[in-house]
Amino acid sequence: MVAMPAVEHPLGEDNVLRAFLELDTPPGFKAELIEGEITVTPPPDGAHETAFSLLARQFYRKAAIDLDLSPNKGLITPKGRYIPDGTVSPVEHFIDADSWAPATGVLLVFEVTSTNPHKDRGPKRHGYAAAGIPCYLLVDRSEGTVTLFTTPEGEDYTVHIQVAFGKPLDLPAPFSFTLDTGPLR
Repeated sequence: MVAMPAVEHPLGEDNVLRAFLELDTPPGFKAELIEGEITVTPPPDGAHETAFSLLARQFYRKAAIDLDLSPNKGLITPKGRYIPDGTVSPVEHFIDADSWAPATGVLLVFEVTSTNPHKDRGPKRHGYAAAGIPCYLLVDRSEGTVTLFTTPEGEDYTVHIQVAFGKPLDLPAPFSFTLDTGPLR
């Protein structure tokens, strides 16, 4: 018997998307298609969820406009299918949307880093910018920083403001409030 060498047969883009959409993940896990790669992440830890809650409370209580904040809303971007930790949109923006919705009209997305911070720092930032989402807020737990990316142009944001945990961060209109990052420490 002769051993045959392993041959990799890459799936085409359409087949990867089809495999992704048919994926059955365990309860609590989320699957994303980031730049052609399927990424599955486990349920978040308590510190991640606490950071999410801190952000959600501030958006609801302090924003100058009424808004909706969707946890784990599936967004279709030019770079893949992403599930931000939080998606901020006008009230009832997703009322008739499917589980995967275009990112058009989304005001801000935020990510709280967890098991794979590289994806949040680079590929997801580029996907959100390519989709034209005006603001991307990154809570980087391993770096101890919060970064607001604004003014998307092509596949990146042209403006960013970074503060250390504990420092205030002014959010632009239509939010128009100062984010308290102190509890993130």
